[in-house]
Amino acid sequence: MKGGGDFLDTISKLLSSLFKEDKTKLSGDAVLLMAEMLKVFVQEAAVRSQKQAESEDCDQVDIEHFEKILPQLVRSFNKV
Repeated sequence: MKGGGDFLDTISKLLSSLFKEDKTKLSGDAVLLMAEMLKVFVQEAAVRSQKQAESEDCDQVDIEHFEKILPQLVRSFNKV
C-alpha cells in the first residue's frame, strides 16, 4: 500500500491492542493484509450504499443507506 504509513501504523496499533498477551507479535504482512481487507470492505460498503440510495431515488447517500446494507455486507464478508 503506497504512502499508507500512518494508515498502516493505525491498523497495526488497532490489531495489537486486541492481543491478550504482550509477547504476541504482528507481522508486517498481516498488517498489509488487514489494510487491504479493510480497503475492500469500505469500497464495497460505498458501492452498496450508493446502489441502495439509487434504488430509493435519492441522489445522495446518507447513513440510513449504509445502515440498510450493513447486515448483508457483514454476512458477505463472513463467508470469505
